[in-house]
Parts: sequence; structure tokens; C-alpha cells
Amino acid sequence: MTNEENILNELVNRFAFLKDKVKVQRERRLYAEVPYENFDNVFQYAIKDLKFSFLCTITGFDEIQTFGFMYHLARPAGITLNLKTSVPKETPVIKTITGYFPNADIYEREIEDLFGVKVEGLAPGKRYPLPDDWPAGSHPLRKDWKADTTKTKEPKTNA
Repeated sequence: MTNEENILNELVNRFAFLKDKVKVQRERRLYAEVPYENFDNVFQYAIKDLKFSFLCTITGFDEIQTFGFMYHLARPAGITLNLKTSVPKETPVIKTITGYFPNADIYEREIEDLFGVKVEGLAPGKRYPLPDDWPAGSHPLRKDWKADTTKTKEPKTNA
């Protein structure tokens, strides 16, 4: 049995609801789809017990009815576990993981700025990546976002 298959079995044995929700995508790559209400338990198990000690990035998705988030975790030996979860668009709130991975701060700010998802527990800080004067409530990675083309700035001249 491969390392990836061992990890898959450990996840399914610990969390029965993950049966048919975890797969080995290829060598050194696993994928698991986790309901948000169970995400914290699976996430903690992955980092504490399965030793996924690196956060590579967090990817956000607008899935029309929900917002999806893929947490890309890695082990020192190079095995990656991608944990995907979703929250309803009507209540777009997730919890911060900066207590486990301080580098999550930048990814979570990006999620707030680009999708308008509230990250509970994220310390106050600067916006990222949008500029400070970006219009409030305007989140450019939402599929329903419309650019405001009615406002045009006059070009600067060197007079």
C-alpha cells in the first residue's frame, strides 16, 4: 500500500463521512471534499496527526450558490493534501487558520477582498490585494461582479 493510500485510509477510518470523498489524484497528491461543519476537525487531524505541517496556499472559488475554498497542505516529504470545503453565498463566513499557520493571513485577506467572504478571527490589517480606495462591496472574483465603467479618471498630465 502506498503512503497516499495509507493517508486516505486513515482519513476515512477517522471520519466515516469522508468515504467516497477522498481520493488519490496521482502520486503524492490527495484530494478530500469536506462539509464545512466538519472542516475544523478534519483540518486539525490532518495537521496534528497526519503531519501536514505546511500551508502552501488557499484557493477560493465562486461556485454560483456557494463559495469554495481549497486548503493546500503538504508534508515535508512532498505529499500534498487538498482539503476543499464550501460555505453558502448567503452566509459567506469562514474561520481563520492563522492560529495554525500565520502565513494564512495573506491568503485570507485576499479571500475577503476578492470574494467578500468574512474571515472570523482574522486580525485587523491592511487590505490585500485591492487598493485602499477600492469601492466597498465590490469583489472582483465573484461571478456576479460587474465593473463600474461609469467612472473614468482623467489622465494625469505633466503640466
